[in-house]
Amino acid sequence: MGMWELVVVFIVGLVVLGPERLPVAIRTVSRWVKTAKAMANSVKAEVSEELRVYELHENLKKAEQQGLKDLSPDLQNSVSELQQAAQSVTHSYKKNQTPASNSQQTDDSK
Repeated sequence: MGMWELVVVFIVGLVVLGPERLPVAIRTVSRWVKTAKAMANSVKAEVSEELRVYELHENLKKAEQQGLKDLSPDLQNSVSELQQAAQSVTHSYKKNQTPASNSQQTDDSK
């Protein structure tokens, strides 16, 4: 919106709502706009992540078809990124398993 359009909206709002209710209405509308922007950014981030996962999946298929040998740099980067992700999941899984297995051993000794 241009400057004059905002002035017209402000004047109409002032006439319709009055000077007492206009600030409350402005705050409410600004909250709606912030919420809408946050939701749009969230959807954008989710779509970007899904596209990245899809691209990694496609690169992994290509790498498997080539037998994981003589890969292009892009395919090699994708494979190494997936390997790192798998290792981090395995490490966090092992860390979560250790306290549980210790508590099971103490329960068994009772």
